[in-house]
Amino acid sequence: MSGVIKVLKLDGGPDRRGLDRGRALVAGGAGFLGSHLSERLLADGYEVIALDNFHTGKRYNLAGIARDASFTCIRHDIVDELPADFAVDEIYNLACPASPPHYQADPIHTFKTSVLGSINLLELARRHNAKIFQASTSEVYGDPLVHPQPEGYFGNVNTHGPRSCYDEGKRSAETLFFDYSRTYGIDVRVARIFNTYGPRMQPDDGRVVSNFVVQALRGDDITVYGNGTQTRSFCYVDDLVEGFIRLMNTPAAPQHPVNLGNPVEFTIMELAELVVDYTNSPSRIVHRPLPVDDPRQRKPDISYARQYLGWEPKVALSEGLARTTAHFDALLGGRRFVAPRSAGVSSAREAASP
Repeated sequence: MSGVIKVLKLDGGPDRRGLDRGRALVAGGAGFLGSHLSERLLADGYEVIALDNFHTGKRYNLAGIARDASFTCIRHDIVDELPADFAVDEIYNLACPASPPHYQADPIHTFKTSVLGSINLLELARRHNAKIFQASTSEVYGDPLVHPQPEGYFGNVNTHGPRSCYDEGKRSAETLFFDYSRTYGIDVRVARIFNTYGPRMQPDDGRVVSNFVVQALRGDDITVYGNGTQTRSFCYVDDLVEGFIRLMNTPAAPQHPVNLGNPVEFTIMELAELVVDYTNSPSRIVHRPLPVDDPRQRKPDISYARQYLGWEPKVALSEGLARTTAHFDALLGGRRFVAPRSAGVSSAREAASP
């Protein structure tokens, strides 16, 4: 429904407005991260408006808050301009597909979402003097030559490859946010998100945790791209949302992006073996060619977040994987999940982490 504002829900549920801390807009509010953030903001006493075009966001992600009197969901694509009188106090921009199969399905629209969508939301923030948050990504580091990746690293990104619509779109959005801040004095907060997982990921998400868990629950082959020595750092969604809130609420806006992710690093093979072991699955691990521009290693330096936000992840991969597996088991119809044999790989690694 491009260019059309449609209110999906306006009333019903308990009256919470006595707890109101202001009106927060969550672009991409029906998505994996956006729905969790919307719940958290409501719990913190905000009136919340979720915008989503429902290309990848799902209405059922909002089932738990749909009847809350302080919550409204609006179907809208942020590529299209927002009404000038759409007054808000805080804006969270999470509106962009984040998994390769989804953002590569329509790469031009993906890039427009990052660039035109950011301009529309920044103009909204400018009109109403609203604080605005941008969900950027560790993908701006590309296939990094520096490890772990600090915020000051400029990255190693292919500007014209199949992942570029997302990588370069997010880099462009960062530029827009800080240029608006310097030019108009807007209060901007930019987070670079590393691999995140948890309930409400989609079975066809295409990201490694969802792929492995769904394949294991179905008893299908678990597909590892390349030899599996490439690394990732997995942050549970609740930890990430806590990072969003702390970054948004810190009194002094950082004049640079801030890494938010889990610094505990796993190889892809370790993750595959952990999922097979955890689900007691008969799945075999098979190897496929590595996709173009797939990063060989990914680990955040979260020194800034630790020092200035007092933030670091708390949920161990073993615990987060249990919650995520239960989510997918229910989504796939149940009766697939078997109690884990062990969680030794995750527990040992995380116990040794700083």
